[in-house]
Amino acid sequence: MSDVQSRPIGQLKTTRSLLKYILLSIVTLGIYSLVFWYCVGDDMNVLASRHDGRRTMNYALVAFLLSPITLGIMFFVWCHGLLNRMGAELARRGINYSVDASTFWLWCVLGSLIIVGPFIYTHKVATAMNLLAEDYNMNG
Repeated sequence: MSDVQSRPIGQLKTTRSLLKYILLSIVTLGIYSLVFWYCVGDDMNVLASRHDGRRTMNYALVAFLLSPITLGIMFFVWCHGLLNRMGAELARRGINYSVDASTFWLWCVLGSLIIVGPFIYTHKVATAMNLLAEDYNMNG
């Protein structure tokens, strides 16, 4: 009975990549980047909610309502929480890949000074999500 409960409900996407993110974001004038982050947050809820009892806030709500009201602060709070949760889920599943809130602060925020930082951050998030999704698709 417990084997049935641990099986995945559906298959999560394992094809996230930086190149796809950049190209589709350019072609869709930024819409794909919103979809990408929305899906990352949604997939984290599928992956981790039954184990940690938390939910990642909907990215559309953050991007369109809360970030403008809080002058962008909510975006930082959302990313910090997402990456901490992602790192905890990687550790819980025994996946040897390091991502946590420091990844966001170092690569996305401070890395903006060297221009390529946010791209490295996005690559790290996409890789971590692909690893988590592969594990989830096999083990639930």
